[in-house]
Amino acid sequence: MTMTILTTIYRDVMEAGPGADPAEEAVPVVLVHAFPVDHRVWDDCAAAICRLSDEEGLKPFGVYALEMPGAGRCPVPDAEETGPVADDGAYPEAMDRMAESFVEALKATGHDKAVWVGISMGGYLTLAVHRLHPEVVAGMVLCDTKSEGDGPESRANRLRIATECEEHDTVAPVMHFAQPQPGDSALKKSKAFVDLFTRWINEQDPKGVAWRQRMAAGRPDETPQLAKITVPAGLVSGTLDPSSAPDRMRPMKERMTGTDASFTVVEDAGHFTCVEKPDVVAQAIIDVQQRA
Repeated sequence: MTMTILTTIYRDVMEAGPGADPAEEAVPVVLVHAFPVDHRVWDDCAAAICRLSDEEGLKPFGVYALEMPGAGRCPVPDAEETGPVADDGAYPEAMDRMAESFVEALKATGHDKAVWVGISMGGYLTLAVHRLHPEVVAGMVLCDTKSEGDGPESRANRLRIATECEEHDTVAPVMHFAQPQPGDSALKKSKAFVDLFTRWINEQDPKGVAWRQRMAAGRPDETPQLAKITVPAGLVSGTLDPSSAPDRMRPMKERMTGTDASFTVVEDAGHFTCVEKPDVVAQAIIDVQQRA
């Protein structure tokens, strides 16, 4: 069952004309956003990817962002699209169904494979795409994320948040993502960041926030997939990330025995490195794209 996936085109190089040789096209980059916001977390980083690759004289490549169901302007999947519901309210098949829809969205751009880049929840999706369709993955970059499924406590917390969002038609349970904490980066403590993320979160559909939480709660553990990655890969981690700091992400690199994965440590950045230090993350993505 196909879900509706919206595609944002930051740069498209598929318009070279009828005489263009598809084999000459550079591998595109697909960006997958974090929870609880939408593709806009990639706006500054996508612009930096285009600018830096041009400054380096690289062959142009497409840069796309895919919107998760229920995020931004993307509709919330219905019951048939979502699939089975676990006894506790999690969606055990939703991640895989979403991944299949993302693959279809990539092919709709005219490309058969891409460098997939996922931040946080987008990283979960990127690993699911690789598990289901490794043939469409020319490379991958995992930012501020993890491979494990949720433990009992984390799963229960996601479902509690989902229920509160649904029953009270509110995004208040996830507004803490916009509120600075004592150990946050300078940018995350700034009024500009707080105002931006507050607006982005307030613009989300509470039912969409709940759907993504139930989807993530039901996702499988992708850790066994790490050793199966053979394409060029990179990991990105903010030093101030409370959930995916470098010491927590390095074990992922160690398990990626089939590839020589790069590891980019982003100083003075937390969980949203692509927003906090877009140029640093952009360069890490470019480096993997050039190896793909």
